[in-house]
Amino acid sequence: MGKFVVMEHPLIKHKLSILRDKNTGVKEFRELAEEIAMLICYEATRDLPLTKTKIETPVTGGEFETLENPKIALVPILRAGIGMTGAMLALMPTAKVGHVGIYRDPETLEPVEYYCKLPSEIAEMEVFVIDPMLATGGTAAATVSFLKKRGCNNVKFLCLIAAPEGVARLQKEHPDTDIFAGALDLYLNDHGYIVPGLGDAGDRLFGTK
Repeated sequence: MGKFVVMEHPLIKHKLSILRDKNTGVKEFRELAEEIAMLICYEATRDLPLTKTKIETPVTGGEFETLENPKIALVPILRAGIGMTGAMLALMPTAKVGHVGIYRDPETLEPVEYYCKLPSEIAEMEVFVIDPMLATGGTAAATVSFLKKRGCNNVKFLCLIAAPEGVARLQKEHPDTDIFAGALDLYLNDHGYIVPGLGDAGDRLFGTK
């Protein structure tokens, strides 16, 4: 079973509380989302393998640790995942970025991929799927499925807030996928919103209704 990690850092808890506040404006919401994403990314990359590299400092030469395999892909789920991507790129500037867009067919209720643009070598990369909210888990599970069909076998999922229902579904459909969440909330309401949550992350990031 993949790991399920809920962040316990005081800075994340503090920033998430401000993010939840309905009075937090678009500019501050974006900035906070990026800051929290960066802190979650720090934890999610803890097990990246290192290797020894010869480096000359201004004083002497030596062997120092660098990333062994820097083949990393960030895959934000459109549209809200974009709001977390910049911060993660700040930590991993050589990462490639793909995008996946998914909607749920109102008749069949099955996920439908309407946009997918991924790095050509995605199957060889460590992939971080990014979406602020893990609610029902349908979109997250479908995205991981689409990536696996393209040969990806090393996928992690990062979100700001998760609902128990979404975590359970993603773990059931993809037990090998690690999940990193800023917080685990209580439940989903009848409209599919996380409670207490923060509302619609996409609308709050981009100022839409």
